[in-house]
Amino acid sequence: MSDWQPDILGAPFEQVTLSLGDDDEGPVVATLVRAVPRHTWRRRSLADVDVLSVHGWSDYFFQPQLAQFFLARGARFHALDLRKYGRSLRPGQTPGDVASLDVYDADIEAALQEMGHGPDAASTRRLVLLGHSTGGLVFALWAARHPGRAAALVLNSPWLELQLGAIGRNALAPLVNARARVDPRGLNPVVDLGFYTRAQREVGALPVPGYRADWRPERGFRVHAAWLAAVLEGHRRIGAGVEVGCPVLVLLSARSTPPLSWSEQMTGTDSVLVVDDIAKAATRLGRLVTIARIEGALHDVFLSRPPSRALALAAVDGWLAPALRAPVPTDTDARAQ
Repeated sequence: MSDWQPDILGAPFEQVTLSLGDDDEGPVVATLVRAVPRHTWRRRSLADVDVLSVHGWSDYFFQPQLAQFFLARGARFHALDLRKYGRSLRPGQTPGDVASLDVYDADIEAALQEMGHGPDAASTRRLVLLGHSTGGLVFALWAARHPGRAAALVLNSPWLELQLGAIGRNALAPLVNARARVDPRGLNPVVDLGFYTRAQREVGALPVPGYRADWRPERGFRVHAAWLAAVLEGHRRIGAGVEVGCPVLVLLSARSTPPLSWSEQMTGTDSVLVVDDIAKAATRLGRLVTIARIEGALHDVFLSRPPSRALALAAVDGWLAPALRAPVPTDTDARAQ
């Protein structure tokens, strides 16, 4: 019997700790947060859907309004704080530290097992994966390695390509990989000047109840060599092309602003990623990819000003139910054309 406890966000949110064994820094855990819709006699569009959300770099789940969007449509909402992030970060651990994104398979599988979507489960409920930024990259790679497990993939500004583009990534990767081998926890220069967090404050997205600045530092976690090498390897795989095996919705801001100095433009653009490069990389995810460019959106489109946030949620609302009914083309279909 799982030991679900009240969550820091308050009712209806609960959390459970998922043990993942030990690494060189001690015991490792992930934390699953859930909220279940209240019973209703009216059939709702997502009544047989389970949503699993994963955050980005230097982040954790703190957005009850996003959960409420899915709850209102009958879905069961779950969010996963990955190992060494947010609720799962333990004293003495290096925040966000992994040497391969494949390590998160254990976190995801533990969460899915708890949700009734383990590899051998015969659930009649459909699984929707919702990933933001690095979490979008993690989910895209996981879905490609586990085709058929997810019914749909919703990616919120997924980090599918380095900000330097594919050419810059290919030039940088050998240097990063060499350093990761000899000094895996070597620190890279700080590149986050806190403008993205400032933009969220400017548009009124922060602070919110349950927000922990120590779990989401203004200038982000320090970046280590092995972690950066792991991300670049993920970008390489996406660039080579994958097949996630389900319909994909990619939500992006309409524009980017380089984070070199503060600008009011950052309150209505993505100041983290180059969205045109992400849109291009998204076409490498599979056969059924929809890209929605949201005017005025921040890097996390769901933390934008209310009009842009409403546009993003409307895009999800109009796309998800039909996407869950759409057959995914197979290799056999492609050969028959």
